[in-house]
Amino acid sequence: MIDLIVLGAAAGGGFPQWNSNAEGCRRARSGDPLAPARTQASIAISGDGEEWFVVNASPDLRQQINQTPALHPKTGLRSTPIAGVILTGAEVDTITGLLTMRERQPFEILATRQVLDQLDANPIFEAVNRSVVTRKEFPLDESIALTKSDGTPAGLSVTAFAVPGKVPLYAEKGANPAEIVENGETVGLEITDGKHRTLFIPGCACMNDRLRARLKDADLVLFDGTLWTDDEMIKAGLGEKTGKRMGHMSVNDTDGTIAAFRDLNVQRKVFIHINNSNPILLADTPERAETEAAGWEVSYDGMRITL
Repeated sequence: MIDLIVLGAAAGGGFPQWNSNAEGCRRARSGDPLAPARTQASIAISGDGEEWFVVNASPDLRQQINQTPALHPKTGLRSTPIAGVILTGAEVDTITGLLTMRERQPFEILATRQVLDQLDANPIFEAVNRSVVTRKEFPLDESIALTKSDGTPAGLSVTAFAVPGKVPLYAEKGANPAEIVENGETVGLEITDGKHRTLFIPGCACMNDRLRARLKDADLVLFDGTLWTDDEMIKAGLGEKTGKRMGHMSVNDTDGTIAAFRDLNVQRKVFIHINNSNPILLADTPERAETEAAGWEVSYDGMRITL
């Protein structure tokens, strides 16, 4: 069994974003049922519905845990069903939530060497005490059997693989700071219980043949849905960067995600990491209707999928 809960569906800043007065954020802030609020992207996975692994520790992690009964403490004065945290990158949006988990509660952090190096370079993350919380390198393209807190098999294996992306914004430097790389700075996860195959790719700069081969015939894919079009934020007057400059594919351009997935035979396709400017967040927009007509779902906080 693969039990998956979407803890947060939005991109960085969440929905509504704290300083956004755009229409979508105003609707979410007012409680419009067609524009439900979403926290920043994260999921939890389990092989038995009892012990869980959080994938990406968003800045909203405390809120996400509190609004997800499956992640609540269940024994003793202090406990957690969270056995580990898996990181797919070192962006602020994927690592800041670790600081929420600094109360000397044992769990394991799993990440690539590049991500662990970013944590090691920032002393604030020493607040998550290494004598209690172990940091484990996650080699690319190597299947890792997850284990529960008592060391027994969790029933899931996870493989981290490089996807096209860029270094975190705070680490940009050099002549080409936005260079697209495929070296482990950004990774996707392939999750399997031996029968089913789920892929989690919350950030991806472009499609290539290696990624197509991995995606083909998957049971479930949760994929980067940051922007509807590459120039979305520029046209809306919300920023100066394109999606490509930020390291994200767009949903609906000619080289976008909907087009890229047409021949991949993925059984269930779900967008996650959706920017507050993206009209697919609003249930009554033509863009949402077009997305659903193309066979895609738009994730929301609390969405639960069991394979």
